Amino acid sequence: MSSYLDRHAELYDVFYADKPYAAEAAFVAELLGELGARAPGRLLELACGTGRHAREFERLGYSVVATDYSKDMLACAKRRGAEAGSKVTFLEGNMRTLDLPGQTFDGAVCLFDSIGYLQTNEAILEALRSIRRHLRPGAPLVLEVWHAAAMLRSFDPVRVRRFRTSDGEVVRISETTLDAFRQLGHVSYEIIETRDGATTRLRETQTNRYFLAQEMRGLLEQAGFEAVRWCAGFSHADAIDERTWHIVVGARRRES
Repeated sequence: MSSYLDRHAELYDVFYADKPYAAEAAFVAELLGELGARAPGRLLELACGTGRHAREFERLGYSVVATDYSKDMLACAKRRGAEAGSKVTFLEGNMRTLDLPGQTFDGAVCLFDSIGYLQTNEAILEALRSIRRHLRPGAPLVLEVWHAAAMLRSFDPVRVRRFRTSDGEVVRISETTLDAFRQLGHVSYEIIETRDGATTRLRETQTNRYFLAQEMRGLLEQAGFEAVRWCAGFSHADAIDERTWHIVVGARRRES
């Protein structure tokens, strides 16, 4: 499982510069609070990427430990965190085998459909159980997942986007194919960057799973969680339908 390697990791914040991290973090914090994990509690983030959600959670008053399996993404997160004066702790870790001895958290989050990188039921259950071991009884977990109904109905086979940078331009071509039986989207990226007059190209393919809501409910229950809140994206709308691309679910760790 590899994604956002080398220069692709460096360009991540260019590609998602318009993503409303602060608004998303505020929504998730409100949901965590409803489920019993208000700031200044200890928050665990899985698949933190370049750390922008983590730093927003810190601004909202949480004490944050943020993990990712990608060394390249973590390098960006640590550097940008240091530049911002952040006290977020960034750690390398695979969510399937996460082991933070002696650390217990008041809540956990895994956003931007990152749980889907694990692809199989077995791997996802390993991760959910690993997260559960690090939560106090009754503590919440908030997940964002890619919604199967929207993906199957409306995915774009090819997307082309152009980004301006301080020293040039980046063009990203995304080509998506579906494996409907395994509920996987394979996205092949070609990234063409012109910087200081020189042009470079890189290619990377990422695979992510998409889910039906009741399927995710079953996985959470098997892992020892109770799904409590279902939201159509980062909004209070609970009318999840075939136009809902992302589902945000709030669950609680069961005591037994």
